[in-house]
Amino acid sequence: MSTAKQDKHTPWYLWPFVALWKLVAGIVALTGRLVAVILGLVLMIVGVVVSLTVVGAIVGVPLAIVGLLLVLRGLF
Repeated sequence: MSTAKQDKHTPWYLWPFVALWKLVAGIVALTGRLVAVILGLVLMIVGVVVSLTVVGAIVGVPLAIVGLLLVLRGLF
C-alpha cells in the first residue's frame, strides 16, 4: 500500500547538519531575511575576532560558521 506522504529519513551521521540548518531556517523565519543577513555578518565578525586566540577558537569558529549559514540562508 503506497501513501502519498513519504517520510524522509535522515541518516544519523547527518543529523547535526540537519539540526543546524533547521535552527538557521527558524532564525530567518522569525527575524526576516535582512535582519538575518545583518545578524550573520555580525556573528561572522565576532567569531573571527574571538578565534584570534587559541582558546577562543573553540567558540569563535562555530560562531563564524553559524554566521555564514545565516548569511547564506538569508540571501538564498
